[in-house]
Amino acid sequence: MDKEFWLERWARNEIGFHQGDINPHLRRFWHEAAPASGRVFVPLCGKSRDLLWLRDQGCPVLGVELSAIAAQAFFEENGLTPVRQSKPPFESFEARGVEILCGDFFNLDAAHLKDVTAVYDRAALVALPPELRARYAAHLADILPSGAQLLLVTFDYDQKEMGGPPFSVPVAEVEALFAGRAAIRQLARIDALADNPRFRERGASRIEEHVFLLTF
Repeated sequence: MDKEFWLERWARNEIGFHQGDINPHLRRFWHEAAPASGRVFVPLCGKSRDLLWLRDQGCPVLGVELSAIAAQAFFEENGLTPVRQSKPPFESFEARGVEILCGDFFNLDAAHLKDVTAVYDRAALVALPPELRARYAAHLADILPSGAQLLLVTFDYDQKEMGGPPFSVPVAEVEALFAGRAAIRQLARIDALADNPRFRERGASRIEEHVFLLTF
């Protein structure tokens, strides 16, 4: 799975992963990671309305997204006119306390995240195949300021029953990916099959959502 996979999904509007509503786990658990100041970072943010909810909690938001279609759609669908600037190797879209850097997550460096105190990941880690998840965790840990906290949501299901994305990332894998990089606390384990009919249609007989708080 490469960049073209995701660019094509957005180009064809095959975005079943997009949530039209604010994520309930974000509403329930954000207070655990909520920063007193600083920016909130949302990797692989798409056009998620969660960005607006986070902005409305009082902190500016920085997202990174590979697809320019997704970045533009976020602002258009929310009635915002962004200032567009070239910030090589990214293109920046910014309006009303939300900035989206359009480009590759792996091109971010510590300077991009120097003001970040909290991270929200609902759709990044679970979007990546196994060979990229370790690289993602290592890169995120390398570029985040010390003390930053991550609210992480993952899925856990039998990968033989249903292919990703979103991929199954069970508790043991989260612990292995971030061992030595962050302190990990599991906040919740939720039986999510009833609330995800599209996963049942794809063959999943069991699916849980896990919510974690990681401190780097």
